[in-house]
Amino acid sequence: MASNNSPEIARVFFPSFPMFQVYKDGRIERFRQTETVPPCDDSQSGVRSKDTPVSNLTTARIFIPETADPTAKTPLLIYIHGGAFCIGSPFSPIYHNYLTSLVNKANVIAVSVEYRKAPEHNLPIAYDYAWTALKWVASHAKSDGPEPWLNERADFDRVFLAGDSAGANIAHNMITKLASTATADDLTGLKFVGLLLLNPYFMSHERDELIEFIFPTSNGSNDPRLNPGCAIDELAAGLVCKRVLVCISEKDFLRERGVAYYEAVEKSGWTGDIEMVEIQGEGHVFFLLKPDCEKALDLMNRVSSFLNRS
Repeated sequence: MASNNSPEIARVFFPSFPMFQVYKDGRIERFRQTETVPPCDDSQSGVRSKDTPVSNLTTARIFIPETADPTAKTPLLIYIHGGAFCIGSPFSPIYHNYLTSLVNKANVIAVSVEYRKAPEHNLPIAYDYAWTALKWVASHAKSDGPEPWLNERADFDRVFLAGDSAGANIAHNMITKLASTATADDLTGLKFVGLLLLNPYFMSHERDELIEFIFPTSNGSNDPRLNPGCAIDELAAGLVCKRVLVCISEKDFLRERGVAYYEAVEKSGWTGDIEMVEIQGEGHVFFLLKPDCEKALDLMNRVSSFLNRS
């Protein structure tokens, strides 16, 4: 028989893929600890990486290709990791390996952004941390920022924002935040060419218990940060880039939300170029979980082409 003093569990997120559980006394217990790997400074791999402070609270990992001409300016990719706003890290093996492969393939510089995660740090904190990282990147636009790799090699006229799952949600919100004159000056010097959304995590009109728990101050499906389709008129002005690529997977539980995002942008009257590609027979973020499979390699080629299109 259980002791009367045993803590009672109020909720588990989620039984099928447990990330954390919440006790009735408010205590949170995580089930998944983030594995990390160090950056790589071995030029023989084709890509070098290092960690750098973004603020006194967080850091980022930078990846740079070993090109034939080290003085050449290369496109800059700002990447925001997924994990349902609750797990994941730029320093995990999954994201380190993916960004290393993408930078090598596409010949871009990548800044992989860290942010505070729920439920210890509920939304909108993740948005705030990502914006801080973007401001830090913008501090290099005149080649006098704190990070030499960005000063010397990044082309700030060719900047891309990207993310997978929850990171795609954050990336979208960073682009649309630029439409506000009150915040646009924060990123002076950055010219955003494209937005890349991989298996994006948005809301639909169906209930999302995780979002309800980790973003209690939101309006749920009526909040454009979570459901851009609820404010279609704002999308046309909010997408301050030239092109958007939405990648969905046939067996992804978030597939319909990605489709809804694409359709909302189409209906908004936005004058940029939006494409949607669907990977048949695959599930959520399969390209991270099975990076060497044929379809993941095909998607890598598609993403590289998107980043290098003139």
